[in-house]
Amino acid sequence: MAGLNPYKHLLTSIKIGQKECQYYDIGNFGTKYDRLPFSIRVLLESTVRNCDDFQVTKSDVEKILDWENNQALQDGVEVAFKPARVLLQDFTGVPAVVDFAAMRDAVKRLGGDPDKINPVCPSDLVIDHSIQVDFIRSTDALKKNEELEFVRNKERFMFLKWGAKAFENMLIVPPGSGIVHQVNLEYLARVVFDYNSLLYPDSVVGTDSHTTMVNGLGVLGWGVGGIEAEAVMLGQAISMLIPKVVGYKLEGTLSQYATSTDLVLTITKNLRQVGVVGKFVEFFGPGVAQLSIADRATVSNMCPEYGATVGFFAVDEQSLAYLKQTGRSEEHINRIEKYLRSVRMLRNYDDASQDPIFSEVVTLDLSTVVSSVSGPKRPHDRVSVSDMQIDFRNCLVNKKKKKLVKGEETA
Repeated sequence: MAGLNPYKHLLTSIKIGQKECQYYDIGNFGTKYDRLPFSIRVLLESTVRNCDDFQVTKSDVEKILDWENNQALQDGVEVAFKPARVLLQDFTGVPAVVDFAAMRDAVKRLGGDPDKINPVCPSDLVIDHSIQVDFIRSTDALKKNEELEFVRNKERFMFLKWGAKAFENMLIVPPGSGIVHQVNLEYLARVVFDYNSLLYPDSVVGTDSHTTMVNGLGVLGWGVGGIEAEAVMLGQAISMLIPKVVGYKLEGTLSQYATSTDLVLTITKNLRQVGVVGKFVEFFGPGVAQLSIADRATVSNMCPEYGATVGFFAVDEQSLAYLKQTGRSEEHINRIEKYLRSVRMLRNYDDASQDPIFSEVVTLDLSTVVSSVSGPKRPHDRVSVSDMQIDFRNCLVNKKKKKLVKGEETA
């Protein structure tokens, strides 16, 4: 049975504007906390806040706090993690809403109150997978495609509209609003939650591998399967191994001729060579401050290509400026800044004294990134534009499914 939170003594009050809020002051853990990567601090805060010695135990908190030793263990250390919210798109979200509707029917048949069946964890669903392209090359193409989308998906959309009204703790974003990850970045991402005046970091699991894109804004998140997402919606914790965290240090400045695509192809190829499957990658160093949130999100979005669980950029002043740019209120941004400063989660990438301990460190000088081409099926096979001619000639004579990159044969 769930009990009282043994870390209740860490609850601290903070006044932001005219509002009195509370938060778990995990900074009180001292030196061990200051050595943790910023992504692991998010995991730690969640376990502290949700600790009930039933689903999330005191042992989970201690294991994460001792990340420096536990991450190196060969067999791994298992802990429980409760994300702050769930992100769905309509392709995988409809079955989840159907399951909740079926549970309501079952409760009603048993004589209970069906209105009590709602997601426990806040859940956002973005309808973005239903549109098809039937009309192109005209100013009204988008309008015509969207009209056909409503005709083709009438029953699904009516059902989802019912769900939007019927379920508490669930937000359904209507068709035509944009792709799920763009909507997540520009609108849904809280960065810091304010739930009944309790402040805590935003974190998310989504039913899409590219959920990782939101890590570019400092929101810890990754993709999961539909069943796992539903379990989180029902209040269950995710069981996970404490990850190794690869620190990826960025130095210097991008050339005026290099784009974010060139950067991400360089990083992807580099990290595939390092080997980061099942690990967190956390970016740091003065070069990060040179990157816009769009650039960071592009790098984080490529997680499935380089194999990491997340490519995390901690929140900094650039992140706060982006929140203002995308219409978040001054009050909300002020709340985010004061909370993150209080728990030492607001990053200054130019301040090396804030750098935590990592499992290993990889360094990239941004000035070495050059114009490149890659793909379409193998984005990790980046080739510099200056090497295109020789690479093309080598590919003509190589064996099938083999590619020669600067003299090295790869499968």
